[in-house]
Amino acid sequence: MALGFAATGFRTIGYEMNSDACQTYQANIGNDCFLETLTPDSKVSVGDVLLAGPPCQPFSVTGLKGGASDRRNGLPTFLTAVEQTTPALAVLENVPALKTEHQQYFRILVQRLERMGYNVDWEIINAADFGVPQNRRRLFVVAHHGGFVFPAPTHLDRHVTVRQALGSMVRRLPATARLLSRQTMKYVRKYEIKCRCRNPRDLACDLPARTLTCRNIAASTGDMIRIKVPDGRRRRLTVREAARLQSFPDWFRFSGSKTSQFEQIGNAVPPLVAKAIASAVLVCLSQVGRLRA
Repeated sequence: MALGFAATGFRTIGYEMNSDACQTYQANIGNDCFLETLTPDSKVSVGDVLLAGPPCQPFSVTGLKGGASDRRNGLPTFLTAVEQTTPALAVLENVPALKTEHQQYFRILVQRLERMGYNVDWEIINAADFGVPQNRRRLFVVAHHGGFVFPAPTHLDRHVTVRQALGSMVRRLPATARLLSRQTMKYVRKYEIKCRCRNPRDLACDLPARTLTCRNIAASTGDMIRIKVPDGRRRRLTVREAARLQSFPDWFRFSGSKTSQFEQIGNAVPPLVAKAIASAVLVCLSQVGRLRA
């Protein structure tokens, strides 16, 4: 999210609960990033815009669906931060299930923001519609004082494919590649049969990738995203390949272990989507005269 806003001219200040993510932020964005697990009691510094990407696990359809009662629920912290800092505009990103499966709690979120004096708009955005080589649907909620319009898709009828994003990478077997063993492939096939998968989980080179998550790129699971190499074997994604499928530029480097790097990529808002949102935010703030120097 910060990279997309920085590319549009915003100067961001970050708060991360993970030390590797904090180091990644500082190394690539170049601005302050504080290592802190935010709570409703936290004091944060906010300028024109507050950006929030609280953990999605409480609301994900693949999780325990604890919702509001899940200890990882970051929405109370988000609401308190908005109330205390009164930004001109606030952007929240989470999984679509926050709205579709937790409708009552979502209404409470919207009502709280409206009572603070904000107009609230939301949209479920597919990253593939904005040039990201990945089908990734996420909910964006924007609280504003008028004038905000969600950006129009730029690639609605011309999605970027895996082949376009990875180029020759899909045909190579990197020296650091982690090939799947026969035993792992047996496990994967059992998973696909049990889940009635219509298509194998190999990346389809002429389509956008399916959604990258921490689980399917960082761990060896039946649902893992993998590449079929020319000799028929399968291998795991490399960090660079996963980053490209999230639309990170090649100069962007991730800190920490390989597992940590995969998790940072899986948790991220694709920078191209963030940049589109940031451009719409900039137009809104300029129109209403709330943009501070």
